Formats: sequence, C-alpha cells, structure tokens
Amino acid sequence: MDLRQLAPHVWQLPFPVGHVHLVALSDDAYAAVDTGLPGSAPANLDAITRLGGRPGALRQSVLTHCHVDHMGSAADLVAATGARGLAGAPKVPYVDGTRPEPPPDLTPVERALHERVLAGIAADGVPPLRHTRVDVALHDGDVLDGWPEPARVLHVPGHTPGSIALHLPESRVLFPGDTIATDPDGTRVLLGPLNVDRAGAIASFRRLAALAEVDTVCVPHGVPVRSDGHAAPAAAAPEADWR
Repeated sequence: MDLRQLAPHVWQLPFPVGHVHLVALSDDAYAAVDTGLPGSAPANLDAITRLGGRPGALRQSVLTHCHVDHMGSAADLVAATGARGLAGAPKVPYVDGTRPEPPPDLTPVERALHERVLAGIAADGVPPLRHTRVDVALHDGDVLDGWPEPARVLHVPGHTPGSIALHLPESRVLFPGDTIATDPDGTRVLLGPLNVDRAGAIASFRRLAALAEVDTVCVPHGVPVRSDGHAAPAAAAPEADWR
C-alpha cells in the first residue's frame, strides 16, 4: 500500500476501511494512531520498515476508540513489537474486553451503511477481533510522551463513550478519530457515522471544528483535509449528516 506523507512527521497508511496514521517519534521510533482491521498488522509493520524503522520500532499504539477497524490489529502489533497501548480512559474496558462495546444508535441511512460494511468485512474473511491491554489510560488535556512536538489529547465522546482526538498545534495537525470524516472525493467534511450518541458526537465535532491551529485533518475514513483544516470543519453542518 502507498504511504502518503501528510506532515513532516506523519504518514497515512490507507486501507479500504479505516486508515492508519504513523507518526515518527524520537530515537527512530514510531507511533500508530489506530491499527486497522484484524489482519492488518503485517501491513503496518511493513510500512514502518519502508519508513526506515527497525524491527520493534513501534513504541506506541494509540487507539482513538474501540471499533474493529481501529483496534483490530492492536493486539498483534503489541505482541510483535512490545509497543505500549494507549486509549481514552473510558474506553479501557471496551478495549481490553471486560465490558461489551455499546451498539450505535443508527439512522436509517446509517443502518444501510453499517450492513454494507459488515457484509464486506465478512466477505473478505477478516479474522475475529482480539482485545488488548491498555498500558496508558488517557484523559482530556494529557500530552503524549516522546512525540516530536506536544500532542494534546482531547476527549470527544459521542461516536463512542470514550473516543479521543489528538491535536498537534505546532504542525497544525488533527487526528479526529471517527468524529470527523470526509466524503470519498474529499470535497465535503462530514460528521462520522455510526455514533452511540449522535448529539454528543455533534458537540464533539463542534469542539474540534473550533480549533484554530489546524491545517491537516487526518481522517480515518475518506480523504485527508490537506489545507483549510479549520475553515472546512467550521463551515460544515454535522446536524444534517446521515439523516
């Protein structure tokens, strides 16, 4: 798969469902923001090798939330590299499997989308999800260790109860998790679908859209926003999406 550099320290590893983003840390190490579907670990490790990383160079697996297309390969990556697992504190029991994941509250449009996605995953023979440990429980306002610049954790509930986003104000990069998506052409910024709490997700979208220090939005679904990363979300109408 093609690696796409989105910022000086950030690359996108695109997948049909759920892009992974790799961040160069200090000491030739890397962090993965989300991990893709189960079975995606080899592609993640190959991408790190292509970036010049040594075996075991993955130091952090940062999960924006617990859905299968985001945490699906976390257990395999942690086992292969010894990377630390990081996730929002409210997500810990869903990531480690001690509590069942709450179902989304779907609109009719979202229900049809959800069924298509699940059918595609089943048709592709994706392995079953393996839960994984969380070594660091993240809270709103935390700053991640070892990143090339301050990476601030933002609590953005709604898509799931403990979803997080990461904001790098110096390089003007935002990892919104599934709170923000774009359409397939990248022409429109959208509320991410399949939310547990739609009103909460819209409020979290608005919180992220209010961040002034953003040019690049590294969406997990759709096309990354490469410029105008503040204006495009600020002008969006998430209340109208997926109706």
